Amino acid sequence: MASTFALRLGPRLAAPPPARATSGGGGSRPTSRRALVSKKPNKHHHLWIRKDSAGSGKKALCLVNTVSKLPNEKEAVYGALDRWTAFEPEFPIIAAAKALAMLKKRRKWLQIIQVTKWLMSKGQMLTWTTYDTLLLALFMDGRVDEVESIWNTIIETYTRSVPKKLFSRMIQIYNTRHLPDKVLEIYGDMEELGVHPDEDTTRRIGRAFAASGQEDKQKPVLEKYLKKWKYIHFNGERVRVKRAGPLA
Repeated sequence: MASTFALRLGPRLAAPPPARATSGGGGSRPTSRRALVSKKPNKHHHLWIRKDSAGSGKKALCLVNTVSKLPNEKEAVYGALDRWTAFEPEFPIIAAAKALAMLKKRRKWLQIIQVTKWLMSKGQMLTWTTYDTLLLALFMDGRVDEVESIWNTIIETYTRSVPKKLFSRMIQIYNTRHLPDKVLEIYGDMEELGVHPDEDTTRRIGRAFAASGQEDKQKPVLEKYLKKWKYIHFNGERVRVKRAGPLA
């Protein structure tokens, strides 16, 4: 900061140029002239922007178009994806993430599964968002057995590091499949690990207790995790109101 500040103020504090001698017998008289200061444009260098972000959108679109035309064969998919990164000095993580987002928006669940499994085989993008996207894609593709297999691997490997959103994803999947016992099993893991469910997940847990004939446990769960206040939209404004009851 000090060096930058000094550089900016340097020209203004510089000594005025030497006075020129005036013609005539009166000797020389100093003339007051202001030094002209040319301001340099203030360039901001955002060092936190990755260099490989340039052109990542086009590269991501290229990946989407490539996998969309491939058959559902591991050798063909992995070969094409390997060629996609063949001449890259560094793995194009940003482009791969954008490609997954594009595929998710287009609901290309099979292609998401293919790309995600290839990324994991390369040891790339092993993030919670990637796992969440893979679980959703497998569920939407009707591969619930694989969902459970991957979930078991996640919970055994990371245990206390698993975020709330993955627990919520699994409860959503089992709730959609009308498997209340599985929902309560996930809820049991959350209780053991001290993970508090959000409101939507809490309601699904409550319905699971009711569906499994444990109505006496439904109300305590709702009262424990549902907030006393909720927000509704009234006359175009967001208004906070008190709940009339645990199911309100």
